[in-house]
Amino acid sequence: MKIVATNRKAYHDYEIYETYTAGIELLGTEVKSARAGHVSLDGGYATVDHGEVFLHDINIAPYTQASVFNHDPKRKRKLLLRKQEIKRLYGKVRERGFTLIPLKFFFSDRGFAKIELALAKGKKLIDKREELKRRAIQRQERIEAKRRRF
Repeated sequence: MKIVATNRKAYHDYEIYETYTAGIELLGTEVKSARAGHVSLDGGYATVDHGEVFLHDINIAPYTQASVFNHDPKRKRKLLLRKQEIKRLYGKVRERGFTLIPLKFFFSDRGFAKIELALAKGKKLIDKREELKRRAIQRQERIEAKRRRF
């Protein structure tokens, strides 16, 4: 498995409840650009429309060696999921506050482009501050525990 891009900011901005792995439908120049590592997941999200899941606002940069047949970098892309998963996601997204965000873009062992999608709720500013405080305290405790050992 070759991880191309990760959305590190998602863990700070959202509370993750469930994750799903989905295939992604790409054009030829998009695959070549993604294999070169030119993918950004920042600000991306997914929607469920008419029984299909689409990924919006992820940026796959245009392939430099392509001529006029290049792709639009921010076009919406279809995700490939099972029907039961799509129905479950649709039910959850209709609930207040849930959203679908991409966490990782990677290529599977067999060479297929995949995306790890998360069912998440946005964190409030106070929750983000509390988490930063909690991490700082844990970091200090680890440092003190190392000092005590030596």
